[in-house]
Amino acid sequence: MKLLVTGAAGFIGHALSEALCERGDEVVGIDNLNDYYDPALKQARLRRLEARDNFSFQRLDIADSASLDALFSDREFERVLHLAAQAGVRYSLENPRAYVDSNLVGFSNLLESCRRQQVEHLVYASSSSVYGANRRMPFSTADNVDHPLSLYAATKKANESMAHCYSHLYGIPCTGLRFFTVYGPWGRPDMSPILFADAIMQGRPIRVFNEGRHRRDFTYIDDIVAGVIACLDRVPFANPDWSGLDPDPAGSSAPWKLYNIGRGEPVDLMHYIDLMERALGRTTTRELVPAQPGDVEDTWADIAPLTAETGYAPGVSIEHGLQLFARWYIDYYQKK
Repeated sequence: MKLLVTGAAGFIGHALSEALCERGDEVVGIDNLNDYYDPALKQARLRRLEARDNFSFQRLDIADSASLDALFSDREFERVLHLAAQAGVRYSLENPRAYVDSNLVGFSNLLESCRRQQVEHLVYASSSSVYGANRRMPFSTADNVDHPLSLYAATKKANESMAHCYSHLYGIPCTGLRFFTVYGPWGRPDMSPILFADAIMQGRPIRVFNEGRHRRDFTYIDDIVAGVIACLDRVPFANPDWSGLDPDPAGSSAPWKLYNIGRGEPVDLMHYIDLMERALGRTTTRELVPAQPGDVEDTWADIAPLTAETGYAPGVSIEHGLQLFARWYIDYYQKK
């Protein structure tokens, strides 16, 4: 297929583009290469992708509607995988405008481009953050998500609603995926795996938020990629049995679906740090600090619908996943 991957220089976008190229798809990647974190890491990911004959890249900001429209006019994309976004819960407290520009304006521009070209399927990234103040475990797509705890989460919830509008009005098949704490090689340096690995390798204390009373549904990148591709290949259809009298929040009378995509097994944060230290072969001290604004206490994905409908079956344990991450971390950062 001829595919567009937005955010192709990002953590998930890079891994997804690589897998799609490997199976023979023609992939066009775009990214604005902003400096939210070290652009050198993004460039290193891109070099790996640009070595492939069936990958091409264009630097483009999805908030620039004219450039995005021109790209869609020039290329006839069959399907679109939208990973570009301003990420990070805590940063949304410091720079909210970046989230409005990328996650709201940018997503609106993308929907318009998809509408004009009538793409076969739009798959886009949502987040486990949308569950917000909800404490029912595991998080289910049947749950209410009306109480986000950060602007980042609110923009992701808005994306789900915006996609539904376009699916309802224009018949664009849309699948939203709520990602749960993705980790692995080539990961983002603002996320806990690299932050913790940096502290361990440099002999600094690890700052442990909420005094360690967190659980996270850590999901290895290869499992995420397999799940995204399974969803890409399964175009959603309108459910004729969907009823507004008893609405299913994850489905619709329009061709629109929502899934959780995680491992389905939450891990205590302290145990996670133990495993990280074991994988790196070093230990350090831990500084227990209060929870940060916008953080949720626990995450745990109910992945039963995704498994039932696509065959999604995450297979990488947290122990093995952290060993693979540690090997990459040591290799990449020792070469710098």
